[in-house]
Amino acid sequence: MLNILIPVDGSSHALLAVNHAMRLVHSGLRAHFVVANVQETATLYEMVVAHDPAVLEKVNAEAGHDLLRPAVALLEAAGQKVEQVVATGDPANTLIDLVETHGCHVVIMAAGTGGGLRAALLGSVTQHLVDHAPVPVTVVREAVSLSEDE
Repeated sequence: MLNILIPVDGSSHALLAVNHAMRLVHSGLRAHFVVANVQETATLYEMVVAHDPAVLEKVNAEAGHDLLRPAVALLEAAGQKVEQVVATGDPANTLIDLVETHGCHVVIMAAGTGGGLRAALLGSVTQHLVDHAPVPVTVVREAVSLSEDE
């Protein structure tokens, strides 16, 4: 059975990857899903204001699980095995770490909306995973309708 990592950021755009995974499951793929959200490390201001690292950790975990909820609900409603992971750190590098620590065989993720010339097509986190992940990465985009004029 394949272990598939699906990174989500809480956006409806990120659910494109979940919907793609569901199409694969409906076509007969048997898989275990690791749905992950990576929270950015707290800023200096947040650390000074919070006064307690445990509070920041709790807030990050709660926010991450909240962002995972729609993706997990879709997969569980279809009877799929789902593991939820909330991590803190640089999203691109942390996702690669999650691939390795959870024994994932593939990553399915939505194309990002990042900035910069190179990242403009995929998004910086997606581009980093395509370039550096030790497993295949499937990038899912929203379908584009072409008008008859094009």
